[in-house]
Amino acid sequence: MHQGLHFISGLPRSGSTLLSAILRQNPRFHAAMSSPVVSMYSSLERSMSPRNEFAIVITDEQRRDVLRGLFSNYYGAIAAEKLVFDTNRGWCAKLPALTQLFPNAKIICCVRSVGWIIDSIERLVRANAFNLSGIFGFSPSTNVYTRAARITAPTGMLGYPLCALKEAFYGEQAAKLILVEYEALARAPRSTIGRLYAMLDEPWFEHDFDHVEYGADEFDSRMGTPGLHSIRPTVDWVERKSIVPPDLFQRFDKDTFWNAPDAGACQVPIIRFDGETASALS
Repeated sequence: MHQGLHFISGLPRSGSTLLSAILRQNPRFHAAMSSPVVSMYSSLERSMSPRNEFAIVITDEQRRDVLRGLFSNYYGAIAAEKLVFDTNRGWCAKLPALTQLFPNAKIICCVRSVGWIIDSIERLVRANAFNLSGIFGFSPSTNVYTRAARITAPTGMLGYPLCALKEAFYGEQAAKLILVEYEALARAPRSTIGRLYAMLDEPWFEHDFDHVEYGADEFDSRMGTPGLHSIRPTVDWVERKSIVPPDLFQRFDKDTFWNAPDAGACQVPIIRFDGETASALS
């Protein structure tokens, strides 16, 4: 990875597509929606595990070389010209290995209240009332409570990355993380991106927050969830009332663990909105 590599991870519906759309305005950067690299990485891990009878002849050094080579081969010429940001919510679960493979890499984790994530997904579901979403296995027999239970399960769309993020946040490699709250990115994009650039030790690029573009219409349609990766052209904050029943919304209040009293001891920088601009706290 000649120009370097960072990761975008964290929670769904928390700004990762918006962040990628902003970063890709910089001609030095490559960023996009979730990539397939993490699934290929996991396949290689399985292939080199004891389930393969020939794994006995594979050394840890060879495993590292093969996994590192996946990134350079996948990104090819892109990595020779641009700093790559690979996006996937699964990367936090691979933090111990990523720290060894790419010691200079950071994992930028987009976060948001779980209640508002569920609200955001519900809005998508209801906006596509005549489509069955792949998020819920294209099942017609769901309601807001069963949908919330499915995505917040330990292996669910939200539950898995939430558990992985918590593991990384309280783990030995927590210093590799940078948390970006959705509210900071939406309310104060310039100062949020400015602080992120500083943490990545990158020279500032003047972004246009009034003309942000990104789309994955074909992917979203195949998922039965048009608009899943759509963003508004202007970065702004929309004040609204939740459409999720109050008892369900409040059920997940404690899951914003990065705001817990003991979170400061982990020394993970968190870019938050302080009322006027974005501030970085740890």
